[in-house]
Amino acid sequence: MLSERMLSTVVRECTRSYLKLKPAEERVMPAPVPGQRYMLYLHVPFCERLCPYCSFNRFPFAEDRARPYFANMRKEMLMLRDLGYDFDSIYIGGGTPTIMLDELCETIDLARDTFSIKEVSSETNPNHLIPSYLEKLQGRVQRLSVGVQSFDDGLLRQMDRYDKYGSGQEILERIQEASPYFTSLNADMIFNFPAQTEDILVRDIERVIESGASQTTFYPLMASPSVEKSLARTVGKVDYDREQRFYEIICALLTDVLPGVDTGAPGPHGERGLFDFGSAWTFNRRGMVGDDAMIDEYVVDYEEYPAIGSGGITYLGANLYVNTFSVVDYNRAIEEGRMSMMGKTTFSKHDRMRYRFMMQLFGLRLDKRKFKEDFGVSVEVGLPVEMAFMTAAGAFATNNADELTLTPKGRYLTVVMMRQFFIGVNNLRDQARAALTGEERELIFG
Repeated sequence: MLSERMLSTVVRECTRSYLKLKPAEERVMPAPVPGQRYMLYLHVPFCERLCPYCSFNRFPFAEDRARPYFANMRKEMLMLRDLGYDFDSIYIGGGTPTIMLDELCETIDLARDTFSIKEVSSETNPNHLIPSYLEKLQGRVQRLSVGVQSFDDGLLRQMDRYDKYGSGQEILERIQEASPYFTSLNADMIFNFPAQTEDILVRDIERVIESGASQTTFYPLMASPSVEKSLARTVGKVDYDREQRFYEIICALLTDVLPGVDTGAPGPHGERGLFDFGSAWTFNRRGMVGDDAMIDEYVVDYEEYPAIGSGGITYLGANLYVNTFSVVDYNRAIEEGRMSMMGKTTFSKHDRMRYRFMMQLFGLRLDKRKFKEDFGVSVEVGLPVEMAFMTAAGAFATNNADELTLTPKGRYLTVVMMRQFFIGVNNLRDQARAALTGEERELIFG
């Protein structure tokens, strides 16, 4: 699709220009703006196995490396408290946050004792969906996101996940058992693997429905420069030409009226799919509302957020900060009473308007009145090229004085924007990762 190729090129070039790190001189994060809501992101950079498609900061797990790290994250939380921050939501990503369950639980408990926490989201892997883990996470975590990627055994073997996390059938059964423990259990999927056929994709979608997961997220495979070689070596070269077709299949099977599809509801011609859109690539099982429908991309609900831990990325005001990717340097910084931001990039007003445009459309609705209130200009005046392109492409279902909403084509174009933006963020991570030295560099780069 011509509009997809044009949009990919434009977003790629834009992110190259404004996602460039310069040294950060700050010893601590900026103080909070009074009255503003913030979410706290915590990064746990340890995995039992490093997946070939992942660009996040991660290291092979070792207890002597991980235990002091968790202790320092707890110290850093208290540093944020002392700066005046409060949070009603935390998101714990990785890596594998549940890799040391006792440390994770202690960290969550401290956060709940320190801040006004109403909801906790955490990522995990399928091998941790066992009763001893689930019982400790129940009540502490409201939304658990399980890294499934695919239920297809062939794809799991390509990703080096089959031996560690089990077959697709075993993962399916574990999700079915785990789902009742949480307000929301998200099956985290990836689509457009080179070896993934339409039949494999359809079977993945059927298994998501069968799993009982209350939510699913289907990310397009993102070939960031840092993982292009490992991707090509393990799963093959990414073909973006079929991405839209795969996305349309996902949307149709999960949300649309589908003749002949048995959803468990009456109707001789089939019924609407069991899921509704939560964002352009998040799907909530119908009936989920409010806090129950938390989505994976927290940046939709919380435009600004501090991030703690090695490899965390903070967005506050006009600045995006990146914490050191070195666990050694991170621990040293916290023990010396300072935070670990090693680099930052500063957004212009135009960059911030573009960011708002993309994130709110990804969340399926842009509030035009709030946009003008915050930036002093309408979205049409502030972003004339972006508005003209999306309008010409038929992206908007609603465009009035109050809001922008999306057509099916607009949702896909938003997926394209987010895919390219996250590739740009992964390039930012690569800049931080390049500073690693010694043993840590050897662990990552070999």
